[in-house]
This record gives sequence, structure tokens and C-alpha cells, in this order.
Amino acid sequence: MSEETATLLLVEDDPLIRTFLADNLTADGYDVLVASTLEEAMRELEFKRPDLAIVDLKLPDGSGLELVRRVRAADGTGRIDPELPLLMLSGSGTDYDRIRGFERGLDDYVVKPFAYSELRLRIAAVLRRSQARIQRGLLRVGELEIDPAGRVTRLRGQRVELAAKEFALLRTLASSPTRVFTKEELLRDVWGFRARGSTRTLDSHACRLRSKLRADGDHFVVNVWGVGYRLVDGPIESEVT
Repeated sequence: MSEETATLLLVEDDPLIRTFLADNLTADGYDVLVASTLEEAMRELEFKRPDLAIVDLKLPDGSGLELVRRVRAADGTGRIDPELPLLMLSGSGTDYDRIRGFERGLDDYVVKPFAYSELRLRIAAVLRRSQARIQRGLLRVGELEIDPAGRVTRLRGQRVELAAKEFALLRTLASSPTRVFTKEELLRDVWGFRARGSTRTLDSHACRLRSKLRADGDHFVVNVWGVGYRLVDGPIESEVT
């Protein structure tokens, strides 16, 4: 994603403002998705995966801050990206409203009325910061590359298709390569289990993940018997399989 090819979600219930912004942003080279309500916006976020959302504060079925809350509360294993850049449009420019917005997780706050040229520059600035953050966030273990923000895994440059929980498991293991994560930790952090239950779910996902990463005889996901799993780059040791 670059600034010129980014997909924007515009959430605005005023048809005149929505049409004006959509037309101008499209003319400036962005792909623009539009929504007029909170629930419509959430569906777009779930199925279209934009690079940035521009959200009006007041929507017919709720506050734009509720959208911010839902996005930031996402666990990162579903379709909604909790790190999605969010820019709010609001008719209120009080310090209280600005602070409340940034406390909820906004990346920028633009007060109406605004000059389109300023909004365009603010959008570009947020996208630049987001792209830099994504590039810094890449995880690498040998020739395995994990992009947490893009939900993409590559092995020697070739994309590996993973299910949501397989990716979440891999991302957790890659956060501290060579460390052994206990089954209790993984069941809690990846699946949200509060108490240890059956580990069949974890073991089956780990088995599928291991198989998908076994190109050319690679061993990345290994089972430490009686403890849990870890990620390695290189020959496996005697206590792991």
C-alpha cells in the first residue's frame, strides 16, 4: 500500500459532504468506500479492509467514537484490523472532545468546516506514519516473514495462506523466537481460554501450521514435549519434534 493506491473508508451521513469528499478523494487517486451509518461502516471494515477510515463523529445509529472503540478492541485474529488508522471529522473543536477522541485511539481529528486541501494533507500524513509503522512491525525468523498488520506470511518470498487462528498462533510464537510458550499461555493468549481445557484445538492448529511451513524440509513450529511450542530457525533439537 502506498499513499497513491490506498483504500479509504469514508463514514459520513450527510450526502452532500459524502459525495463531495468521495469525488475529490477519488480524483486524487484514492480508492474510496462509503458508508452512512455505524453498522454499515463496521460491515465495510470487516469485509473490505481499507487502509484508513475517515469517520464522522455523529452518525444516525451511534457515535463515531463507538466505531473507534470497536476497532481498537478487536483482538487482531478476526477480519477487523485493530491498528487501522482512524481520522475523525467533527463539528466540535473543544479540547475535551479532541482529548476524548485521542484517548479512544484516534490518529487525527479534523474540525468542520475544514479546507479539503488540509484534509487531504492530513490523510497523507496519517498514511505515511501507518506505512512506516507497518514496515517496522515485520517479524522475521530466518526466511520466514510475518506481517502482523497485513495478516500476511511469506516463506522465501512466497505467500503462505493461513487461517486466522493459525496466523495468530504463528504471530505469538514469532514475537519471541526460540522461547518456549506453554500450552496454557497459548490457549489464553490466542484463544482467550481462562482455564486450561482440552489442548486438542491448540495441537490441531499447530499441526496444520507446521505442515504449511514445511517447504523444503523446514522446521519452524516445534512441540516441546510436556511444555508447549516454540518457533525455531535451523535444525531441531532432541527435545522437540
